[in-house]
Amino acid sequence: MNDQIKKIQHTIEPLRQEIINHKVYSAITSIDELCVFMNYHIYAVWDFMSLLKALQQNLTCTSVPWFPVGSANTRYLINEIVTGEESDIDSNGVRKSHYEMYLEAMQQCGAQPAAFMDFISALKKTGDLNDAFTASAIPDAARGFVDYTFKILESRKSHLQAAVFTFGREDLIPNMFHSIVNDLNSKFPTQVSLFKYYLDRHIEVDGDHHSHLALQMTAELCGTDTQKWDEITAASVTALQKRIALWDGIYEEIISRRVWEENCVTAEKLA
Repeated sequence: MNDQIKKIQHTIEPLRQEIINHKVYSAITSIDELCVFMNYHIYAVWDFMSLLKALQQNLTCTSVPWFPVGSANTRYLINEIVTGEESDIDSNGVRKSHYEMYLEAMQQCGAQPAAFMDFISALKKTGDLNDAFTASAIPDAARGFVDYTFKILESRKSHLQAAVFTFGREDLIPNMFHSIVNDLNSKFPTQVSLFKYYLDRHIEVDGDHHSHLALQMTAELCGTDTQKWDEITAASVTALQKRIALWDGIYEEIISRRVWEENCVTAEKLA
């Protein structure tokens, strides 16, 4: 493995461990609490697709007339990842993006992403991220996460986008909370099966294939440019800090809802 990649992995390992061992996973003990998680996480699922397409636009030619752009190897790497993320196979063998699979899993669980759909509708209308934030009840932690992703997109620096994509997403996601969903699926198989399938696909595709492609892409984009390697280290650290803040926000909402429900039960008993 590239020595610079190893250095970055060493630098971010404490943050990775904080995410992998985050208290939010053990806090999820019911379908309702899983729905809270999903109503935050959907923003990360969606902006991941935006990050993916930005990389494809920067590293390949997506306009007409066509001309070759950059390295054929990086074109292959990003196009291969796009194919898997944008047109995978769902549990019924139907082609869907991972984003569409996630929305279907939310529907099965009973999660109702009204705030998220308001955000998407506003963004389609105005094309302005801040207007969409204002027009929807997006949680603060999710807003901070999406805002950082789009700052990286607006930089138009492919190596920064590749770093956040690789170290903040593809090289991190697969095993984060799979055991929790397995447990819930054993209790509620008709409500969590689609989410379990979504996670299984991420573990299979990202862990075995996409993460390796993303690491190659990042290494090729930085080459021997030490400034680029320094920049992507800083961007990766910030991306992981934003993920921790997102997880913290979910945990706080789950706990605050639990306390509110317990207080309501207590009040009913005393009435």
